[in-house]
Amino acid sequence: MPRLPAQIRPLIARQEGLIGRDQALAAGMTVAQIRTRLDRDDWVTIHPEVYRSTEHELSTSVWVRAASLWAGSGSSVSGHTAAWWWGLTDQPPGLIEVTVPRAGHRRSRPQARVVRRNLPPNDRAVHRGVHVTGLALSALDGAVALGPAGAAMLDRALQRRLQLADLEAAHQRNLGANGSPAAGRLLHAAADGAAAISERLLLRLLRRSGLSGWKVNARVSIGGHVIRPDIAFLDEGVAVEVDGWAWHHEPDRFQRDRVRQNLLVGAGWIVLRFTWFDLTQRPEEVIDQIENAVRRRRSDSVPSTW
Repeated sequence: MPRLPAQIRPLIARQEGLIGRDQALAAGMTVAQIRTRLDRDDWVTIHPEVYRSTEHELSTSVWVRAASLWAGSGSSVSGHTAAWWWGLTDQPPGLIEVTVPRAGHRRSRPQARVVRRNLPPNDRAVHRGVHVTGLALSALDGAVALGPAGAAMLDRALQRRLQLADLEAAHQRNLGANGSPAAGRLLHAAADGAAAISERLLLRLLRRSGLSGWKVNARVSIGGHVIRPDIAFLDEGVAVEVDGWAWHHEPDRFQRDRVRQNLLVGAGWIVLRFTWFDLTQRPEEVIDQIENAVRRRRSDSVPSTW
């Protein structure tokens, strides 16, 4: 069998074992040589006109590259897949998503979901050799696609890799796209730091639960210090504090919160601390923990000293 042109093997290695038909022809192979490789099972078809060398193993990364090669010029890996490709989440996509221009002719396949959307130039990038949505749009779309886990991913991205302004700009450029309303809600929570939103969520949960005896920002005096917990059960000595997104926390505020908590605990209070993610992803558990703490104190029948 004729040897492969010199540039073929390095190309296949760079693409994790993959090569497109057009790439092979451009590198000097003939149609007959491609067919011979397929007939001998040296190569296998992974998508129409996209081949994998059987010397290389399949992986999620290979499927991503294959979808990008198959979708062709103008396409971009997107959604959860793009977020994973950028390293924003460790959770691999179950189905590879690729966005193509509205005029494109590709259709979804069992291994690849095709989204038709004309992406703004600022929201397209090349990362690790693959055309992909830009980092900011990948974070937003990925957060929406991940559902309950998406907000935590977006919070990590804001702590380490993105500015809020980058996300807001990407959102404005893509208003009206599928998932845009959900992305807007996430951005609103992120911009607010989710502290005020978290407090409103907690109040709503408490009202629905029917639990009584709590007060909002009640004054508690401890050793000359005045503390106002977000929620306080004064008779039972149970305080509930809520935190916003981690990226929004300033060191000074973080330190003040811990001083307040230590004063309350030192005075015999039970302090429960919840995040925006707790309140939105596991609200039943939050209420259960609060009810258990209050019930335990009420059953102790110990007069309060605060």
